[in-house]
Amino acid sequence: MEGIIHKALSGFYYVDCGGESVTCRARGKFRHEKLTPLVGDRVSVSLLPDGAGTIDAVLPRKNEFHRPAVANIDTLVIICSGAIPVTDPFLIDRVVAMAERRKCESVICFNKWDLEQPQTLYETYREAGFPTLRVSAETGEGIQALSDLIAGKVCAFTGNSGVGKSSILNRLEPDVVRPVGQVSEKLGRGRHTTRHVELFRLKNEAVVADTPGFSSFEEGADCPPEELQYAFREFLPYLDNCQFLDCAHVKEKGCAVLAALREGKIAQSRHDSYVRLYQQARSVPEWQRK
Repeated sequence: MEGIIHKALSGFYYVDCGGESVTCRARGKFRHEKLTPLVGDRVSVSLLPDGAGTIDAVLPRKNEFHRPAVANIDTLVIICSGAIPVTDPFLIDRVVAMAERRKCESVICFNKWDLEQPQTLYETYREAGFPTLRVSAETGEGIQALSDLIAGKVCAFTGNSGVGKSSILNRLEPDVVRPVGQVSEKLGRGRHTTRHVELFRLKNEAVVADTPGFSSFEEGADCPPEELQYAFREFLPYLDNCQFLDCAHVKEKGCAVLAALREGKIAQSRHDSYVRLYQQARSVPEWQRK
């Protein structure tokens, strides 16, 4: 049988085999091959007489993420907010860069629009070419548009804790009830309500992973600094026009990206995030990159 791992917990893998969930263990060969099955993996399964199963093989992956551990994601839905807890644009850009490098589409979803409208930030991502939505889990605004965008796709929902990932999932699919945490007024952030990654199949044929908060979603140490420029899609039209082939687009003379920034064709917040990520990537020794 073949199926998709929809949950992994304490060494057990729960595999959706055409609507039937089979509780599996992975064969010992995976440990020797240093291959860990991930939520979202397509796998081949052998059934045991007691109804349990074993994972025999992991089929080729489209992409994979390690924090959180998910695979074969078509779209990352990045939930952010201008209300408490306010999302730092750098956190959005860090996750977008990670998605771009893994050939995964990003949807930027501004929740709590009924409370606060970060219109400038909304326009920044819309003009950069990302599907960008104004949503309220409270009023239902934008929920149908989000449902239409993710229909039939394998998606992961992420965002800073308390921003409303689980609330939006509950709006999309009332039958899939997820625990919702409270936001601390003093700290300006929410409590983690999602402890592990799990896939949920929605009525619009989307398969959705609700993941822990942004603190778990990191660009990581696998990005050489010279490749980061390709993770910012609005830089692409200008990369071949720089004076120097090895231009870092930080402060170099004759940089076409910096010229576009001065002309307002690239948002300052996006370039600031690029510089910050570039400096982080440069600080990682080459041997440490995965």
